[in-house]
Amino acid sequence: MSALVESLATLYLKGHPGEAASVLDDAEPEDIVETLSGLDAEARAVVLRRMNAHLAVTTLIKLERKLAISTLVATETVRVARWLALLEESKREALLFDLPEDVRAHVLEALEYPSGSAGYYMDAGTVSFHSDSTIERVIATIRAQGTRRVADVMVCDDEDHLLGVVPVQELLGADPASQVGSLLNREALFVHAMTSSDEVVAILDQHRLASLPVVDLDKRLLGVIRHDAFVRAAQKAAGDDLGKMVGVGAEERALSPASFTVKSRLPWLMINLVTAFAAASVVGMFDETIARFTALAVLLPVVAGQSGNTGAQALAVTSRGLALREIRTSHWARVTWKEVMAAAVNGVAISAVTSAGVWVWSQNLGLCAVIALSMVISMVLAAVSGAVIPILLSALGRDPATASSIILTTVTDIVGFFSFLGLATVLAEYLG
Repeated sequence: MSALVESLATLYLKGHPGEAASVLDDAEPEDIVETLSGLDAEARAVVLRRMNAHLAVTTLIKLERKLAISTLVATETVRVARWLALLEESKREALLFDLPEDVRAHVLEALEYPSGSAGYYMDAGTVSFHSDSTIERVIATIRAQGTRRVADVMVCDDEDHLLGVVPVQELLGADPASQVGSLLNREALFVHAMTSSDEVVAILDQHRLASLPVVDLDKRLLGVIRHDAFVRAAQKAAGDDLGKMVGVGAEERALSPASFTVKSRLPWLMINLVTAFAAASVVGMFDETIARFTALAVLLPVVAGQSGNTGAQALAVTSRGLALREIRTSHWARVTWKEVMAAAVNGVAISAVTSAGVWVWSQNLGLCAVIALSMVISMVLAAVSGAVIPILLSALGRDPATASSIILTTVTDIVGFFSFLGLATVLAEYLG
């Protein structure tokens, strides 16, 4: 090739990187390497980032190591992270090792996202295509992925901004010579990298998606959350919520060190201790009544236990409804009314059985009436608390699962103790 032709080729590659990338997408990696080696690092980066990501990575590996590193340095961090995610671990580590320390730190940061975020669960090694890529080329690239499962094809522009999604099954019935952009669904859902796993689970579950694109704040594609990752996110969200409801940290595991477990649990146990004293103070208000009628002390746990169970049931259903987006805070009146009606019916049934048992045990009609009335009152109020607490926390911008059971236990204990002992004090003359 003459110097003039080389000069013209270089000017073309630099001046029209998008068109050059389209031509190079159909070339062999060895030819691409030969073509790009004569460019400066910034020009190579501009052309490579407009090429198919899988082919761009293959080209990088075949480039002389010094040229490959200078190209990565000239490329934005997010793009480098996506390229490296496509490589085998050994090749990825080798390239990372040769990068300047500051660049390596930024790339590693882009490759790692906090636990519980969409970025944490995504597959950063997903391959995207330009809208003008032929379906034949897209299918060939997917086949080259080997065992990597692909349900949806991500379509991006030259700057890696997500344009939309094309399901793989639509590709199989389309004309191989047509462009993938002709099948594009521009209304496809996506999430940002820092979106919480709870929101990801809700979106995937609500829309029955096989995969969900993850983008940055500029809508550049970062990766894809696939169905197996969705299952892991759902399991983690459920486990975290279960732990939070009783004051256990989301990071704690069954084999976590004892010191970590103490640090995670002790603050909530201290809070629970304070609330327990609050409930005990209610009992102290009626010490004279208990001293006169010792049977009240025997039956006190029965009332508190039933109200606690009723509140826990309402809490579980309401929290699940909020987590799955079945209800919003604006539904508080409907949810509360439903729980009141259910608790009232259940309360009447439970109180009837309880009164019968108390009659057999004590032969005291007044005691039967007191426990029956207090049972209905405490169960209804407990159900209201179980519905209102998570909705109120959600309205305040707090996680509804955060130690909500500790708050509920305090409320139900106080309600149960006060209703039972208060009615016993008012109706003391009938207790005999």
